Amino acid sequence: MAHAPTAPAADAPITTKHGVCNLCEAICGLTFQVQGEGPRARIISVKGNDADPLSRGHICPKAVALKDLHEDPDRLRQPVRRVVEGGVTRWEPIGWEQAFDMVVEGLATVREQHGANAVAVYQGNPNVHNWGNVTHGHLFLSQLKTRSRFSATSADQLPHHVVAHWLYGHQLAIPIPDIDRTQYMLVLGGNPLASNGSLMTVPDVRARFKALKARGGKLVVVDPRRTETAAIADEHLAIDPGSDAAFLLSLIHTLFGEELTQPGALEPLLDQVKAVRDAVAPFSPEATAAHTGIDAATTRRIARELAAASSQGGGVAYGRMGVSTQAHGVVCQWAIQVINLLTGNIDREGGALLTSPALNLIQMKLMGPGHLDAWRSRVRGAPEFSGELPVSVMAEEMLTPGKGQIKALVTAAGNPVLSTPNGRQLDEALEQLDFMVSIDFYVNETTRHADVILPPTCFVEHDHYDLVFLHLAVRNVARYSDAIVDRAPGALHDWEIYSELAQRYARRTWSLERGGVRSRLTGLFSRALMKRLSPQRLLAIGLNRSGAANRGVTMDKLRAHPEGIDLGPLQPSLGKALQARGKCIDLMPAAIRRELPQLIAPFTNPLPENDTGRPTLKLIGRREVRSNNSWMHNSERLVSGKARCTLWIHPEDAQRHAISEGQTVTVASRTGRIQVPVHVTPDIRSGVVSLPHGWGHDRQGVRLQVASAHAGASINDLTDDRQTDRISANAAFSAVPVWIEAA
Repeated sequence: MAHAPTAPAADAPITTKHGVCNLCEAICGLTFQVQGEGPRARIISVKGNDADPLSRGHICPKAVALKDLHEDPDRLRQPVRRVVEGGVTRWEPIGWEQAFDMVVEGLATVREQHGANAVAVYQGNPNVHNWGNVTHGHLFLSQLKTRSRFSATSADQLPHHVVAHWLYGHQLAIPIPDIDRTQYMLVLGGNPLASNGSLMTVPDVRARFKALKARGGKLVVVDPRRTETAAIADEHLAIDPGSDAAFLLSLIHTLFGEELTQPGALEPLLDQVKAVRDAVAPFSPEATAAHTGIDAATTRRIARELAAASSQGGGVAYGRMGVSTQAHGVVCQWAIQVINLLTGNIDREGGALLTSPALNLIQMKLMGPGHLDAWRSRVRGAPEFSGELPVSVMAEEMLTPGKGQIKALVTAAGNPVLSTPNGRQLDEALEQLDFMVSIDFYVNETTRHADVILPPTCFVEHDHYDLVFLHLAVRNVARYSDAIVDRAPGALHDWEIYSELAQRYARRTWSLERGGVRSRLTGLFSRALMKRLSPQRLLAIGLNRSGAANRGVTMDKLRAHPEGIDLGPLQPSLGKALQARGKCIDLMPAAIRRELPQLIAPFTNPLPENDTGRPTLKLIGRREVRSNNSWMHNSERLVSGKARCTLWIHPEDAQRHAISEGQTVTVASRTGRIQVPVHVTPDIRSGVVSLPHGWGHDRQGVRLQVASAHAGASINDLTDDRQTDRISANAAFSAVPVWIEAA
């Protein structure tokens, strides 16, 4: 197996290169010091780029760890196949030709024997961070002709896309908080200081919040935990997990009841306003206070403050993981948009606006608008969204016999065993697959089940232009960066892997393809052509066709300014776009109309009973700036210091359970049991416990030396695949009923 690159000579020259950190959504601009040239070049320092118009010199610990990823001896640098002899598993290095042949034959055989839907796909979060996946992944994955498509979207942000599709006509038309000009920001279930923004690309967020306060603005955080963001906020409301929908509906109730609605320029485009008013009538702040833990007077005051901010420079409500990944995630995201619309804070400076990226995926129709419930999953009947089924049903589709049972799997840059609910069940499901291939450069908790692993180049070994997150950025910018170091001889970029698989698979499954000979020949020709078109070449074509040159964005300009080109602050555009299409904003989609009456009953329902005799607690997740889902734990610098995989518990609950600081406890749920040390802290609401996401590296066969030495426990061994959003079936990781006892 190939090893980490050899160091350059001590006297090799040192050069400065500009690039980005695309590990998280912030896509911060960086300056690299690189010693030597070619495959032996070594990164000797990573710093923030002060000239970057978006990140403005900001950097977090993950960016420095790009050097660790590149040099990691555990990172695969050539294809491997899994060989089991005498019950012992080993990984055998193989060439690309053999690897491609094995993948194509394995997948085609399953398709021939069991049908197209027996081959499944799971795409992890890094796919949209790496533009080669975006530009070329579909060439291969579309060849599979399967409805068994899954991605991290439904473990994370699906409610955002559903609501954007309903209200604004496109799944990517998500209004972004104008954080640099707003006077009032209400953050629900989000922790931008740890995430650098999420579905809100906002590097240097601490400085931006500081500027908000300096201009007389206010930051309010609603979260069961006193997060890093809550700690610097003007006000923190410790809401009961899972009750956010009730709180948001009470805000809407107050806006109507106290005649605080002022939709502004978008008012002529708002439809079904009265229907919303009637639907929220039962959700007065007085009726919901006992359920949310937020008293009625506070709820009414927050509604008044947000409405008043509209005339004081703008205000905005923003909600993320905590409100998306719960039983009423879609209702929460719908209510947030309704609040912003009714207060006149959508499509206005200081509120929330659509971005205007140089390469606009919506305007160029490079991404479809989305659709919900065009078909349903085979076993549970969960709805698809935009051609994908929710990850909550993935394991059962593998374990349940019958026509369409998943028999083969392609994973791309994902680790669903640690990132999707009921991970132990998925572990079991992966073990019984007929064939599995992973496009990944680690043997992790998921890829250890693969028959073949195809490793792409590392982040610093290829160029980058952010196609997705510039659509979500708090400022319009364009930025292209070349590779920081050369790839090793024989290494392939992700787009090259997909291109080769696409052509080979199409030839192998020629007889299975629908359409005449002419259409199949055309498809083969198109894939052959795309193989010769790199992402960089496609970007140049796209910029030319989009008219980006009129805004000063060309490939020559991008290359001349690797720090990025500033295209200015966000500007109102939604209303004009809707009017041009003759569209209105339907404030009361049918699914919301059906769902709201169902929210009244839970106000008085207690948590489910358990058979331990111990009180039931509500489990929530936790994010830290040094961690990025499950795959940044193999960097010593990111996991060093105090243990981070601890169970946060309030002192009252610790006393009630006779548990002390540092004690190891057993945490149990319907789906599993884990052991984890306790951290007793008042920074969490009583009745609630919290675990960070992405740990649990103690499974047999994982080849991550550093991560395995800091294994931790997986929160998703406790989360429940049956606990999902009621409309979209997005995973519901928040408010999971658990009970604890001394280990």
